[in-house]
Amino acid sequence: MYPKELKYDREHEWVRLEGDVATIGISDFAQDQLGEVVYVDLPSVGEAVSTGESFGEVESVKSVSELFSPISGEIVEVNEALEDAPETVNEDCYNAGWMIKVKVEDAAEVEALMDADDYEAYIAEEA
Repeated sequence: MYPKELKYDREHEWVRLEGDVATIGISDFAQDQLGEVVYVDLPSVGEAVSTGESFGEVESVKSVSELFSPISGEIVEVNEALEDAPETVNEDCYNAGWMIKVKVEDAAEVEALMDADDYEAYIAEEA
C-alpha cells in the first residue's frame, strides 16, 4: 500500500531521495485522515528547513494540520500547482501532490527514516 522506495517519518510525511534532493509530501494515511484538502500553505524557495520543524500547513474540511520536515536542508522547489489545486494532495499524494523539494544536508537523515514496512507497522500501532 505504501511505496517501497520512499521513506516515512512519524508525522506522516514521505521522502523520495534523488541525488542530493529530497521530494517531500504527506502519506496516503495522512491525506485520508485529513479528508478533503482545501488549502496548502508552503514556504518559499531558498528557505531553510530543519528536521522536526514546521514548514507549512494543510487545511482540510476537517482541520488544519502543520507539516513537519523529516530532514534538514534548503528548499529548492515548491509545488506551486497545489495553490490552485490543493485537492491534488488527496488524488495523487505520492506524485503530483508532492509539496517541497529540499537539498539535503545529510543523507543519513533520510536513511534513518522508516521504510514502508516499518511505517505500516507504525500506523497499525497508532490506530
